[in-house]
Amino acid sequence: MIWGTLISAAADLAGGYISSKKEKAVAKQKLEVAKIEAQTTKALQDGEWEHEAIKATDGSLKDEFALVVLLAPAIAVYWVPEKVQAGFDVLASLPEWYTYLLFIAISSSFGIKGVGQAAKMLRKK
Repeated sequence: MIWGTLISAAADLAGGYISSKKEKAVAKQKLEVAKIEAQTTKALQDGEWEHEAIKATDGSLKDEFALVVLLAPAIAVYWVPEKVQAGFDVLASLPEWYTYLLFIAISSSFGIKGVGQAAKMLRKK
């Protein structure tokens, strides 16, 4: 009789342990699925936002203007190198926050996500 009770108690204990392990595994799996679903949702939202941003800039001359401004020093350096260098010296003296703001604005103009890169640059300093 005692052996039957002990075996029954051990079986209940083992069954509870296995059940607990199974519940933990199921919960962990549900958590992983939720994480993947959240990442998928975020990626879809980012893609939709980028698509809308591209549609909003159709027919805009802003990108062409930004490109001309960026290329101007590279072209002007052949005729007035000292003025181009003086201009870059002035730009180098600007506050760091303004430099990063320019970087982000021009990056976004070309559809590049520059905020993350600017943040990395700030952390290196």
